[in-house]
Amino acid sequence: MAKSISFDGQVAIVTGGAQGIGRAIVERLAGSGAKVAIWDRDFELAKQAATAIGANAKPYAVDVADAQSVNRAFEFTLKDFRRVDILVNNAGIAGPTAKLWEYPLEELQKTMQVNLEGPFNCCHAVVPTMIKQNYGRVVNIASIAGKEGNPNASAYSASKAALIGLTKSLGKELATYDIAVNAIAPAVARTHILTQTSQEHIDYMIAKIPRGRTVDVKEIAALVSWVASAECSFTTGFVFDISGGRATY
Repeated sequence: MAKSISFDGQVAIVTGGAQGIGRAIVERLAGSGAKVAIWDRDFELAKQAATAIGANAKPYAVDVADAQSVNRAFEFTLKDFRRVDILVNNAGIAGPTAKLWEYPLEELQKTMQVNLEGPFNCCHAVVPTMIKQNYGRVVNIASIAGKEGNPNASAYSASKAALIGLTKSLGKELATYDIAVNAIAPAVARTHILTQTSQEHIDYMIAKIPRGRTVDVKEIAALVSWVASAECSFTTGFVFDISGGRATY
């Protein structure tokens, strides 16, 4: 019989944890004993998620693209839980589907602010506490688009490639501590983020997956569970693929 991973006594922050991939990760960690801070821009949805999950989850209103909002939420989280062992940078946006030469500059900036500056802001706030504890696990939700690039999604692909670069850099910076920094690169999942993209683009992404289907959010949460665990004690600065066979490196 497989042994489940226990997160008893640990505290996790999951950004964008109110729905989709983030919600599945919150449910997985909370169900395994962790206390989970749900950081989300949609506070009402975060409250609903926390209520459904139970005593192990608490909602916080956070805009990850705003460093002050992140710092304030982290202060409240530390006050409530006294420590943070796991940070899952999941919050992200897809941005519009368009050719690069037709892509609005303001949409590029918005995508980079959420998908890159957001994880940077969260790591900037949380990592010093992990260093003091000499323990932590940072899991960044990147994308197969960050490794291979999707046409008509230059901003999203670039933001996720940048997040992979951040992961590798921070992993090396923290390698002398018991802190692991890794990324997950999923193929497309059926979540609310797909409402931001065209059906043609969705069909293109699914057609690229050898398994012929989207990844289930629970499959992503299962992988995150191990990467966020104490058992992931040597691997750092790495990208774990969950692409249904699409990844070529």
